[in-house]
Amino acid sequence: MGNVSSDPNDWTGPAIEACIEVHRHIGPGFPENVYEEAVCIELAERGIPFERQAPCAVSYKGHDVGMGKMGIVIARCLVLELKAAESTGRLHFAQVMSYLRASGHRLGLLINFNVAMLKNGIRRIIL
Repeated sequence: MGNVSSDPNDWTGPAIEACIEVHRHIGPGFPENVYEEAVCIELAERGIPFERQAPCAVSYKGHDVGMGKMGIVIARCLVLELKAAESTGRLHFAQVMSYLRASGHRLGLLINFNVAMLKNGIRRIIL
């Protein structure tokens, strides 16, 4: 892909469209890893640059204390955290916020596939 935008807002629409396509074909009720695999296939088919299980260094008072793994990072600027939960709550929101803080990214999408209509399972999270 040529000149790739580093503005996460440019990628939210294409990311959501890819997730909606996956949800349209698979529907709710499967484990998160099924959706992650399908979303990665859809992103690749659409030519959307992404990294799966992107590493995220965690530091404490200037010391590295471990590594986290973000679900999917699109174009090195948009974090996608996929869930297949009864509902998403504060803990899921906090997880995405922690990824954003640790990675330096500004925008994340928390997407819960366990809903009848995917638009009702999408939450935009801004650092």
